[in-house]
Amino acid sequence: MRTSDYIEQAWANLWKKKLRTFLTTFGVVIGIGALVTMFAFGQGIQRNIKKQFQELGLFNYITISASARQRPGQAHFDPDGVPMEYGPVGGSERTTPLDAETLREIMQIPGVEAAFPEMKFPAQIRLDDDDEFTLVQVLTADAANSGLVALRAGSPYTTDDPNQAIISDIMLRRLDQKDPEAVIGREIEIRTLALDFSVGNLVRMVLARGGPGLPISNRSYRFTIVGVAERMGMSGPLPIRSDVMIPPGPARQMKKIELTSIWDFFEPSEKAGTYSTVSVKVASPSDVPIVEEKLRERGLRTFALMNQMDQMRTGFIIMDVFLLAIGMIGITVASLGIVNTMVMSILERYREIGIMKAVGATDGDVQRIFFYESGMIGLLGGVFGLLLSRLVSLVINAVINSVAGGQGVPFIQYFDFSWWLCLAAILFSILVSLAAGIYPTLRAARVDPVVALRHD
Repeated sequence: MRTSDYIEQAWANLWKKKLRTFLTTFGVVIGIGALVTMFAFGQGIQRNIKKQFQELGLFNYITISASARQRPGQAHFDPDGVPMEYGPVGGSERTTPLDAETLREIMQIPGVEAAFPEMKFPAQIRLDDDDEFTLVQVLTADAANSGLVALRAGSPYTTDDPNQAIISDIMLRRLDQKDPEAVIGREIEIRTLALDFSVGNLVRMVLARGGPGLPISNRSYRFTIVGVAERMGMSGPLPIRSDVMIPPGPARQMKKIELTSIWDFFEPSEKAGTYSTVSVKVASPSDVPIVEEKLRERGLRTFALMNQMDQMRTGFIIMDVFLLAIGMIGITVASLGIVNTMVMSILERYREIGIMKAVGATDGDVQRIFFYESGMIGLLGGVFGLLLSRLVSLVINAVINSVAGGQGVPFIQYFDFSWWLCLAAILFSILVSLAAGIYPTLRAARVDPVVALRHD
């Protein structure tokens, strides 16, 4: 028999039992649809994460921290968890202070595009009669003018000294301002929290009703808006994730509680003017190892997201395997349905099989007939399962983006139906169906024609 004959006969046999064929195929459709939907969601999440990292240039960033002082004989660890050498007996080690001079030296390293400290503090932002609580970031003029912050209106401040600020358009909307151009040149009030151990404040704490208060007071400062930053993925390039940015000059004069690191509270007074961490942007991810080596030679500790790619890939693989395991439950149930359908078909066509063998059909011919039937169920289930998966993903994507859009989140495609996934889904459906048809075809091939012809 020719291949076309097998296909024609398989289709005719399936069409005779339309309801049973439909129910069996629908089981495959559900299984393949669930499997592909979850796998496409996992691929979409991975694609969006990598795309965000690449667009924001997160692989181009290096975080620097000064080598921590140690107690005698105490070991410390680098960001990857690798033990470093023990500190000398005297408890001292070669360190490089993270100050303005160090920043200038870092900027001279080939491949470095920008270097700025990680400095943030909580504050209340007030514009007209509206106020919002947020984290204010201290950003140098060099970093503000380096292209790290995309502006919708205005321009970045040009020096580190003036009382000027860049505010995000998200913060403007929270302050009930819709026109970025209209706020340029206007003043905002920044109210900070500061530790206050003055006698007057201590007396108020003691006399406060409802128990003692906290040694904290408010300070108010005025800044002029010179720029409005565009909304970016993850609220901006790492580590610029604040809605208000001011230069370091006025920031040093402000009384505030910084949230860069809890260890800042324990730093001695002579450490004033230094930073806990500094972020460095390099021109290309290929420059990361070279710049890291130069920084370590200066006694600085570094961390780069680029070095964590292996862990990220492992996490993606674990997520794919988890989603695949869940989807395989539906495929397993569908394969059992195929086995049941094919076994029932053999029992119903017992006499027909005997006649085919009596007129010269071999065991292989009988096997191929039933293999084509199970394979056709898999083909139909794969194609329609893929269509179902695509339809479900469109509905889910529309609902999520509709809800997220009301919060100002841009449209995101959460599912990734690449061509290889679609092709693999159909091939996998056919292979599963053929595997499910192995036992029924072997059973059909073992039919004794003499017994089958006497079967009523």
